[in-house]
Amino acid sequence: MDDKGLFISLEGIDGCGKSSIIAYLNSKLDPDQLVNIREPGGTVLSEIIRDMLLNDECNYNMEVETEALLYAAARSQVVTQVIKPALLQGKMVLADRFIDSTIAYQGYGRGLDIPYLQAMNRFCTGGLKPHLTILLDLEPELSYSSRKSQAPDRIEREGMDFQKRVRWGYLQLAAAEPNRITIINAAQDFDRVSQLVLVRVQQAIDEQKE
Repeated sequence: MDDKGLFISLEGIDGCGKSSIIAYLNSKLDPDQLVNIREPGGTVLSEIIRDMLLNDECNYNMEVETEALLYAAARSQVVTQVIKPALLQGKMVLADRFIDSTIAYQGYGRGLDIPYLQAMNRFCTGGLKPHLTILLDLEPELSYSSRKSQAPDRIEREGMDFQKRVRWGYLQLAAAEPNRITIINAAQDFDRVSQLVLVRVQQAIDEQKE
């Protein structure tokens, strides 16, 4: 895709601080040039799929293959209807999760075939990848302690071993694509983490202008 914009995604296990970092970036970046999406979500259909995936009444006994396909369907919609048009307009797209979540959660976490999931990602995105992915790396034990006062959703209830597999998956992805994925230690205090993220995002903005 011959885009003019900048596509940045944030990834990490549940409770790593993505939402807070995204809010911080929104306070620092030009709102007129920024498009925020979350996965799953971002379009009417994608938000309906999100409810199906995260709502206990809808996802009771959901098969792991069904889960992966629903995430892909939601992603296909938001890529076509939101992300690609925004990039063609020269905007920055900031995504709360994208393709790496599928590999980390459904691949490493659930044990689905990773080459199949990679092919599915290519199909539903047309091969689109973020220019930059920020991986907020946090040990699951720290993640759980930070979220103990919140009601967990279905995926967050999977347990510590599941989250450890997901984290390991993210680290494998970062090792395979170091030019795209930047690892930031999310166990540091928020001011430090937010500054590191902002510096890396600004670098990506500057590189895109060259």
